[in-house]
Amino acid sequence: MASRQLNKNDILTIGELSRRTGLAVSAIRYYEEKGLVEPLRSGGNQRRFLRSDIRRLSFVVIAQRLGLSLGDIEAQLSRLPQGRTPTAHDWRAISRAIRKEIDARIALLERTREKLDECIGCGCLSLQRCRLYNRDDIAAKNGAGPRYVLG
Repeated sequence: MASRQLNKNDILTIGELSRRTGLAVSAIRYYEEKGLVEPLRSGGNQRRFLRSDIRRLSFVVIAQRLGLSLGDIEAQLSRLPQGRTPTAHDWRAISRAIRKEIDARIALLERTREKLDECIGCGCLSLQRCRLYNRDDIAAKNGAGPRYVLG
């Protein structure tokens, strides 16, 4: 925890954090269990969260929508400081770390879109019978699965 004194505006209840992030209370507890956020405890042993946890949980939501695993997300969040709001420098470091993964996912999505357009554009709608994109089943020589999309 940072050495500065926290004031009441720095602390959120789990309900307030839920409202601010759009996450269910149960999801916040799950992310707590996974170590993605670390609540403080009140004198009555109630969870209290730092305002900076809004950003941490927002990153979790975005990263999951991008398809990152919880393990990947946890690894990146471990780079952020506990007890203070992450700075622009902190977030840039995470951005650089996951940029390659994001770029690879974007490339896969674009390739998939193009191949779907090509397949639908030929009219046969069958990869098994298609004479344009898999003449004589040459894709089988490269292995199982969607070779033209996955490479």
